[in-house]
Amino acid sequence: MINKVLAIIPAYNAGELPAKVAHGLKNALPNATILGIDDGSTDETRSVLRSVCNEMIEFDVNRGKGTVLRAGFAFAIEGGYDAVLTIDADGQHDPAFAPTMLQALENADIVIGARQISGKAVPWHRRIANILSSATTRAISKVEISDSQSGYRAIRTEVLKNVHAVGDRYDYEQDFLFRAARQGYRFAEVPISTVYGAPSHFRAAVDAWRIVRVLWRHKAGIFR
Repeated sequence: MINKVLAIIPAYNAGELPAKVAHGLKNALPNATILGIDDGSTDETRSVLRSVCNEMIEFDVNRGKGTVLRAGFAFAIEGGYDAVLTIDADGQHDPAFAPTMLQALENADIVIGARQISGKAVPWHRRIANILSSATTRAISKVEISDSQSGYRAIRTEVLKNVHAVGDRYDYEQDFLFRAARQGYRFAEVPISTVYGAPSHFRAAVDAWRIVRVLWRHKAGIFR
């Protein structure tokens, strides 16, 4: 049973947007602990997170989303939480879906908030990158995943203890999925609405190449 939940908000130069996300989480999950992780922001993000989160982790320099998530997962394990919920700080994900995602953990170990990426509101480069990476992920992992790049996830802490993904940036999330699938963990998806607007920190060339390397490594059976 999922009783003790840690909601993680990784943030980098997100301005005031994390406040809206945190308030939404408090309404949706009033008993959850909200952990804000500032990844070396140079704007007001850190002070905003401090004002709305229950707990904080702060990096002095930008370390990348993979490093941030590893720190949050370690916090969850040490704190004895049953599950974590990760949600982006830019307001793209609606916190109202959080209870449904946690409920889906009753029959799964990892739940992904699957975005509807076919709409005109989705930037074309994000749409193409997601379609290609998700199709490749399905082919390699043999798990039906329609949105492999979604950062909106609910994960049982047991998985965090046993899946040791590598990568310091967006490649970490992709590597995590492959390793979890290889270990036989159960996946589920919850359709979510998505609001695009705030600029993404995903760097089309560099981060896409990192993800391609992850795909190739797992396809070739090369792990480190």
